[in-house]
Amino acid sequence: MNWISDMNKILSSSVIALSLAMASVHLYANDKVVQRDTSKVTHIQEIRNATIKVTYADTTFLIDPMFAKKGFYEGFPNSHRSYLRNPLVDLPIKTETILEGVDAVIVTHTHLDHWDDAAQAAIPKNMPLFVQNKADQKTIQSQGFKDVRVLTQATFEGIKLTKTGGQHGTDEMYRNAELKAGLGEAMGIVFEAAGHETVYVAGDTIWRPEVDHAIQTFKPDVIVLNTGNALMDGYKESIIMGKEDTYHATQKAPNAKIVAVHMDAINHMSVTRAQLSEYVKDKGIQDKVLIPIDGETLSF
Repeated sequence: MNWISDMNKILSSSVIALSLAMASVHLYANDKVVQRDTSKVTHIQEIRNATIKVTYADTTFLIDPMFAKKGFYEGFPNSHRSYLRNPLVDLPIKTETILEGVDAVIVTHTHLDHWDDAAQAAIPKNMPLFVQNKADQKTIQSQGFKDVRVLTQATFEGIKLTKTGGQHGTDEMYRNAELKAGLGEAMGIVFEAAGHETVYVAGDTIWRPEVDHAIQTFKPDVIVLNTGNALMDGYKESIIMGKEDTYHATQKAPNAKIVAVHMDAINHMSVTRAQLSEYVKDKGIQDKVLIPIDGETLSF
């Protein structure tokens, strides 16, 4: 009867081996599906400062390009640490590499740290550009760009783009006519496409009802915030968001991932990545708030 026992062992081993083989094939097949399905993966690359590269539904957008070399510009006058020269750090990668695969550029506003001479020189003049209003359209057209589109709501390569509002400083600041003129307007953008995460790039704004409205309306899966807490002389409040706003975002959008950018590169920023990292750990939200370094790509 030993041969029966041996045969049972052989059959049992064969069944196990076959099951493992089938499991391996199944896993491999699943891996292949995931690898092929790259169009449903959103990539957000922090270039430097507020400059990010968003690859969404097989289309790549470059947002707020500033390409200047380290220290090329004087610090912003009447602002925190204005004695420092901008940008504070060099680009992490070559300009040509940044522009690889870019299908369109989005300029949320034309402040120097979002749209500078080096970017204007490097970006092809026939590149589609989206801007917030006719004034910015006229400015950028005067710089030689041929395809400048004012964004309210548009479809580009099958992606729905929607302009969102905000305010580049406090109400108190905007009561100062000179400062109001300097701060101007700035927009945010929402990216939507069937089968993809909804991405909300808030832009240069403090937390305002417009931000709440965008979160409530679009229910974004990924929210990009400018969190450097930029300061102007004579005011305690910031002209953009700061570390506390990352926590606020996790409360308003508990299922979203928060991406924090616009730090460590411009003189008037008062919150560093290191400080923000410590803050989110103290708040226990480090799994929800992502703080990419220059050149780093996050995938969702």
